[in-house]
Amino acid sequence: MANETVNRCVWLLDTIRRHGRITRQQLEEAWLRSPHSNGRPLSRRTFCNHRNAAEELFNVNIVCDPKSFEYYIEDDNKNHESVTDWLLNSVSLNEVLVGARDITDRIFLENVPSARDFLNIAISALKSNTLLRFDYHSYTRTLPTPGIVLEPYFLRLFKQRWYLIGRNTAENRVKTYALDRMSGVKQLADTFTPDTDFDMHEYFRHSYGIVVTHNDPRKVVIRVDPRQAKYFRALPLHSSQTETVSDKFSLFTYNIRLTDDFVSELLSYGPRITILEPPELRAMIKSSLRDTLRNYEED
Repeated sequence: MANETVNRCVWLLDTIRRHGRITRQQLEEAWLRSPHSNGRPLSRRTFCNHRNAAEELFNVNIVCDPKSFEYYIEDDNKNHESVTDWLLNSVSLNEVLVGARDITDRIFLENVPSARDFLNIAISALKSNTLLRFDYHSYTRTLPTPGIVLEPYFLRLFKQRWYLIGRNTAENRVKTYALDRMSGVKQLADTFTPDTDFDMHEYFRHSYGIVVTHNDPRKVVIRVDPRQAKYFRALPLHSSQTETVSDKFSLFTYNIRLTDDFVSELLSYGPRITILEPPELRAMIKSSLRDTLRNYEED
């Protein structure tokens, strides 16, 4: 598919998403204002071609409401929607960066090394429900674990790393593996039947990031200064986040498991936040801060 067609598909989906619902007349007006029109109106044939291409490329449905004659994107799958948004953002960003080659020395991007070597093979295994075999270099072990055979369930991107979650066949339990700690990854010919009862949203529902435990989620209350509160509003720490605002601070409440990555995230905010409850989380924070201070006291 030509780049120009892809760019027009991205424009069409992005325009409909931003409006929520939009008529053909509104689409035509937006089209004429866009750089893709070259001053030419959006004919019905062109619209239909781009609509069909966008649906095929991004696996979405662009629906017309027969009552209001408004177009909208039909999608009742939240994860599907987030993946579509991510794809749209990536393609849009790619288009922008291609046009900015002359100033690449002034653009700094985050590195995601785990996407380079094994993301394609992981996606291929997910599509075909085939087993993967690899060696795994865990940071907690001196030697790598050889010959892990995994039924891949889904992928997750978190803090610049891609993770593959699936059932370890030898241990018969679901585990998480970082792609950048794998080596010798091979897609096997053997297939498996996915567990239809496994819900990836439920699996991560009470976790901050990639760490999942069997501990019950706890009510966490954090006092946050007004400046930091703005960041939490813009980018919530967790989907369960709620806020109570007062004059001098905000209280953010969560229903979440007390995992190591969540504790590390809280510590990164320093004096801008204060943990009010639960007591065990306060104790974990205090213990970590004491250990950090001890490192400097020894000097």
